[in-house]
Amino acid sequence: MRILMAGASGFLGTRLVERFMADGHEVTRLVRRTPRSADERQWNPAAAQLDPAVVAQADAVVNLAGAGVGDRRWTDEYRKLLRSSRVDSTTTLAITIAGLPAADRPAVLINSSAVGWYGDTGDRAVEEDAPAGEGFLADVCRVWEAATRPAEDADVRVVRLRTGLPLHRDGGMLKPQLLPMRLGISGKLGGGRQWWPWMSMADFLAATAFLLEWDDVAGPVNMVGPAPATNAEFTRELARQLHRPAFMPIPALALKIVLGGFSHEALSSSRVLPGVLTRAGYQYHHPDLPSALNAALTD
Repeated sequence: MRILMAGASGFLGTRLVERFMADGHEVTRLVRRTPRSADERQWNPAAAQLDPAVVAQADAVVNLAGAGVGDRRWTDEYRKLLRSSRVDSTTTLAITIAGLPAADRPAVLINSSAVGWYGDTGDRAVEEDAPAGEGFLADVCRVWEAATRPAEDADVRVVRLRTGLPLHRDGGMLKPQLLPMRLGISGKLGGGRQWWPWMSMADFLAATAFLLEWDDVAGPVNMVGPAPATNAEFTRELARQLHRPAFMPIPALALKIVLGGFSHEALSSSRVLPGVLTRAGYQYHHPDLPSALNAALTD
């Protein structure tokens, strides 16, 4: 399969490119800079610039583009970037796909989204049919997902990946926790009762590959493990596997001072379940937190 991919250089994208190529697919990466290799094509999503011929050559389009949610403090300027980097890339791809003759359109657009769609769910478990919640990330997810509509209206299968917390020692939500945990100066965040929708990296990659070719699945898909854990449970298990103590809770006020607006997301609860993946018959490599964390720390 010929796959056109945006966001291929990110934490998830680099690993997904490797997975697709290992599966025998041909991957062309969209880049904003001047291309440096034969498998790169230039685009400018901020200006809605993308050569339709590049898209017409693809059997599938995968879009993971977007500024990192936890990369910087959430200033007003960075909030704008978080939104525009997602909406601009999605809009450019969806409109370009829709503008192609039907015979030239890719069969599927797999577009990133996030469990932030649901807002703070507290202890309430939610699946893909739950409405959008409240808050900044929920608002971003709402317009982000809506930006795929032109492709959907053009009868292209659209899958929206509502991704939780993919676990790997080299990035995401896990990496910044490792050093303080190893130094014995870490613990639960706030009260620790908030639910964390984790997913092993192996399952994120395998489930995305599964959705690429599973024609019966369209719409939102929760990319999370089947057994969400609270932050306190997550912290205890991580400490156990690292053979370190975790007795220093990080107060909510300290998080607000350090993280600014992102502290609300770190302290919010997302008890999200993988309804679509489960019903589609996807088989998890790591169905529980201990095995997922073990893989994240050793693979």
